[in-house]
Amino acid sequence: MAVLSLFANPHRFMAISKPFAWGFTMLGGGMILYGVYMGLFVAPADVRQGDAARIMFVHVPSMWLSMFAFAFMAGASFVSLIWRHALADVAAKSAAPIGAVFTALGLITGSIWGYPIWGTWWEWDARITSVLILFFIYLGYLAVWQAMETPQKAARAAAILCLVGAANLPIIHFSVDWWNTLHQPATFFTEDNNAPYGFKVPMYIVALGYLSLFGGLTLINMRAEIMMTRAEMMMQRKLAAG
Repeated sequence: MAVLSLFANPHRFMAISKPFAWGFTMLGGGMILYGVYMGLFVAPADVRQGDAARIMFVHVPSMWLSMFAFAFMAGASFVSLIWRHALADVAAKSAAPIGAVFTALGLITGSIWGYPIWGTWWEWDARITSVLILFFIYLGYLAVWQAMETPQKAARAAAILCLVGAANLPIIHFSVDWWNTLHQPATFFTEDNNAPYGFKVPMYIVALGYLSLFGGLTLINMRAEIMMTRAEMMMQRKLAAG
C-alpha cells in the first residue's frame, strides 16, 4: 500500500517517472539486441531442431511477456475497482497495447517456427488457441476504452473485462499439461529444466530485456495519458471561461 500511495498523486508520478521511463526503455532495447545476438550467433544449434530453434529467443520471451502484461493489467484493474486508485486505470490502459503487440509477436513467430517443425503454419492446438483468445481479449479491452461514453464508464467496464479475461492465463499455462496438444511442454522454469546452458543465457537476457522495455513503454504511455488528460481539462476550462 505504501507504493500505491506514493504514486497516487499524478503530479508526484510525473516528477518521479521520467528517468525510469526512458532508462528502462533504453536498457530493455540494449538487452534485447544483445540477447538476440547471442541467440543467433553464439548459442549452439539445437540438437533436434537445428537453426530453426533460434526463433525461440524471440518467441518464448514474447509469450512470457504477453502473460505478464495481462497479469499486470488484471492487478491494476483490481486495485482500480477496490481502492479507486487514481493511476490504476491509466496503468492498465497504458500496458494493454504493449501486451497486445507482444502477443501478436508470439503468435507470428510461433507460426514461423511451427512450419518447419510441425509442417503447418497454424494448428488449433490448445496452447495456440488459448493464446489467440488472449490476443482477442487484448483487442476487446482496447475497444472498450474507445466505445464507452465517458472515461469513468470505460475504465470500469475495461477493468471488469480484464479481471474476467485473466481466467485465461492459467488455461494458457497449463494447457500443455491438461490436454494432449501438439505444442511441446514447458522447458524453462520447470524442475527438470534440461535446456542447454547456451540456450538459457540468451533466453533469459531477452526475457529481462522485454520486461524492462515493457516497464519503460508503460511508463511513457502513462505519462502521455496524464498529459493528454491535463490538456483536455485546460481546453474545457478555456471553453467554459470564454
